[in-house]
Formats: sequence, C-alpha cells, structure tokens
Amino acid sequence: MAQRVVVTGASSGIGAATVRRFAELGYETVAVARREDRLRELAAETGAHVIQCDVTDEAAVARMAEEVRATGGASGLVNNAGGALGTDSVETALNDDWRRMFEVNVIGLRNVTAALLPVLRESTRAAAPAQPDASAGAATGVDAGHGWASILNLTSTAGLASYPGGGGYNAAKYAAHAVTEVLRLELAGEPIRVMEVAPGLVHTEEFTLNRLRGDAAAASIPYENVTPLTAEDVARVLVGAFEQPPHVNQDLIVLRPVAQSSVFHVHRGPLAAK
Repeated sequence: MAQRVVVTGASSGIGAATVRRFAELGYETVAVARREDRLRELAAETGAHVIQCDVTDEAAVARMAEEVRATGGASGLVNNAGGALGTDSVETALNDDWRRMFEVNVIGLRNVTAALLPVLRESTRAAAPAQPDASAGAATGVDAGHGWASILNLTSTAGLASYPGGGGYNAAKYAAHAVTEVLRLELAGEPIRVMEVAPGLVHTEEFTLNRLRGDAAAASIPYENVTPLTAEDVARVLVGAFEQPPHVNQDLIVLRPVAQSSVFHVHRGPLAAK
C-alpha cells in the first residue's frame, strides 16, 4: 500500500509544515486538528484527507481512528499536537494550565497512539508478501512476512533539560519523552519503529504567542537578533526520519539552531569564526 501518514496538530506551525513536506514527497496524508477552517485550507493546498478532532477527547479520537481505517488506513503517525501555557514558577503557576498541558502533550499523545496502533498493525499485515512454501526450501529472512509502520513523537528540548519558568511544560514534555521510550520497549519485536524529534528554539506563528496569552511584544523577544529554526526546518528533519530504510530507527533527534547551544544559552548577533 502507498505510505499514508496521520499528522496531529496539523492546522498550523510544524504540523502543517509536516503535512506539506510529506505531500511534496508523494506520501498520502491525514491531517488532524481542532480547527476545521485551517484544515480545509490545508486540504486544498496539499490534497490531505482532513479530520477535525480534539486529541484530548478520547471518544473523538476513537472516531478519528475509525475514519482513518475506513478511508485507507495508515502506516505512519506523527504525534505533533502539543503546546505550552505560561512561564510561571512552580510556586505561582495555575493548576488549570498544568492540566491543559498534560492533557494535550501527554494524554492526547496516548489517546491517539492507542487508537491508531491497531490501524498501523493492519498496514504491516497488508504489506506482507505471500509466504513461500517452507517445504520447498525457500529461504526466508528475518523481515519476511510483514511490512513496516512508524510512529514519531514531536517532543522538545524542554523534555530533556529544565529551565526556570518551564514548570508544567518541562514536566509534560519530560513525560512525553518517557512515554516514547516506554512505547519503544512495549513494541519490541513488532515491525513498528518509534522515533522522537526534540526541537529547541523554533519560531512559528502561534507557539510562543499562545504560551504568553496573546502578548505579541513579549512573544517576539526570544527570537530577537537570532536565527531560530522554522517549522519547515523541523518538518524536513522529521520527514527525513520516515525516509530512512525501515529497519533504521532514529530513537531521538535533538534539533537546535546553530546559535542555540543549550536551553540556557542562545548567541544573539552575527555568527563569526574566532
């Protein structure tokens, strides 16, 4: 079957860029997000099959998975839906913000993964070649009898190193990183690779603006006098992981702009040799 990939959080930013990149390379895509108007625009641009769905709603996710199955299945999943709220300290943070971050970044990831794993397994069986007659002495390799499926979770360097004001976002992304590692262990022995991309400083139209509750002036500060990653940069690397031979599992890809050497250090100004 043709490779078909489900991308969550596809209405903007890295999710939309990922759908576009997959489409450029000839993949069929299923774009999943809450905002139906944005999805319709993306469908018109890329030909993606779109499904309006809130990943934190388990019943809606189950319906989404059934639609994916009914319209052609899928051999790949990108868990991109996520987000941050606030930069408050642990002492002053709002529990509602933490709940929302865990719901989207962790529970949403689990909802989608659990609902689509049976669909991904179906794709590995659908791609299986006819089995040779063992009595005829035909040689069989370890990969005979199945196709491959891929899951890639988009996390963050905030899930690998903490910083003041990270609070609930650090906790949620550390959890998403841990879930990814657990899933890889639980799927050991199946032809399903589990990958993770953890970007650092990325400038998209909504992430920091949403985190800072619409304060455009404050949202521009992290990107001043520096060249950050773009959504398209991340999408190229993310889709590149799917382009590797199917037995190659890129467990964790950490992606930062050259000017950012850690979550604590961003060089602002021109880059020049010493």
